[in-house]
Amino acid sequence: MEATGVPAWQPVAGLDWHAGGLLATATAAMKEAPALALVLTLTYFLAINAFYLVLLVMAALEMAAQRLRAEGRAGRRLLSSPVAPSISLIAPAYNEEVTVEESLRSLLALNYPNLEVILVNDGSRDRTMDVLTERFDLVPVHPIFRRVVESKPVRGIYRSKTFAPLVVVDKENGGKADALNAGLNLASSHLVCAIDADTLIELDSLLRMARPFIESPDLLAAGGTIRVANGCMVRHGRVVEAHVSRRPLEGFQTVEYLRAFLFGRLGWNRLGGNLVISGAFGLFRRDAVLACGGYQHDTVGEDMELVLRLRARGYESGGPSRVDFVPDPVAWTEVPETTRVLGRQRDRWHRGLADVMWRYRRACLNPRYRAMGLVAIPYFLFFELLAPPIEAVGLVGLAIGIATRSIDWSFVALFFAVAYGLGMILTVGGLLLEEFAFHRYSTWQDRGLLLLWAALEDFGYHQLTVWWRLKGLWKFLRGRRDWGAMERRGLGRPAA
Repeated sequence: MEATGVPAWQPVAGLDWHAGGLLATATAAMKEAPALALVLTLTYFLAINAFYLVLLVMAALEMAAQRLRAEGRAGRRLLSSPVAPSISLIAPAYNEEVTVEESLRSLLALNYPNLEVILVNDGSRDRTMDVLTERFDLVPVHPIFRRVVESKPVRGIYRSKTFAPLVVVDKENGGKADALNAGLNLASSHLVCAIDADTLIELDSLLRMARPFIESPDLLAAGGTIRVANGCMVRHGRVVEAHVSRRPLEGFQTVEYLRAFLFGRLGWNRLGGNLVISGAFGLFRRDAVLACGGYQHDTVGEDMELVLRLRARGYESGGPSRVDFVPDPVAWTEVPETTRVLGRQRDRWHRGLADVMWRYRRACLNPRYRAMGLVAIPYFLFFELLAPPIEAVGLVGLAIGIATRSIDWSFVALFFAVAYGLGMILTVGGLLLEEFAFHRYSTWQDRGLLLLWAALEDFGYHQLTVWWRLKGLWKFLRGRRDWGAMERRGLGRPAA
């Protein structure tokens, strides 16, 4: 999916836990480096890894608490409660003819008592609309609705003769944010779930995602776990066997996603600073989203921007400002299989992060915004946004040191071992959370592959992500807001 997103803009923040490691190795190893530079380098390295360790501990505590709530009697009663709030599920689609039928059938089969499914065809240039019309027996209805937030003109609204909850909106192309706004205008439920059209949601995920809204009426939004479907066995829009891909590029992304969701975002729950809900799977209070003007059109980080706008508005008005991550609702997505497409994605994610940090710079270190302003935004600014240029400087310093023969190789080896070892401890910690809490990868072969890709991630792949993020930062400074094409092959293929 292109202009309607993975991501969908899946913020790179939280995926890169090794930024700064090579910087520390390179800069600290130069014998003639100024003492101040050495102190600053070591301080950065220690600060970032100390924060990661705090996140890991917080994630473990939060996982234990979440599992107790989910498995207790009260949790089971909530999941089967007839008063569960209504949900409008909005799925933007752009050039999704390969995946749209299977994905939509999986959405219509979800276990939820009061569900409306709105698929927004965002001016697709392929046969997406034809596939929808043929496979779901669509008929046009009168396009009467209240336009609360702005979107591109709607060309037609359709209902399915065979699936009562399904509404299809055909509109002019305007990008993912615009398509979501069109869906918001037509939605009639208390909660809206924003996903990508190629996302496969597990059957009871909406029930689990709705639980915190029943428990906490002041909750603004909640996000679930996104997992990599590449390599898995998919039948009839369901992941029936979870496997780790044997292809390195997809395997590295599997490790990244597990680390980002089960380690990063879960840890932020305890620290009160969750700023990211993935565009591939998030649940929001519809009234709150409409009150703040819907999704912004002029950013490629529309999902993170919306979360910060909702939270900032809550702090400024004295209203609700809470955003949670719920680990047990799971959605599966297809990740890029080529470096060309993956590079576009990571470039876009970093541009989105830069844009959001700039828009909400007023909140940085501002006590009015509490944990969001005092902890979360400074973290994302210094340890996520600025990590690639800092690491690039370190790599340049390493190259200069080699060229001038001013490298103490024993110090290089020692420091690299420490940096690499800490990175592995953090990654394995995230994998252990997955193993003990969910156990989705049941074979020793899959567990071995996870450890293999985690061990190899720093040798080439990580450096590529640094380069792509640097490109994104440069494009942001030049004012670029294009998405770049996202090519997908479909999730119905056999496991690799």
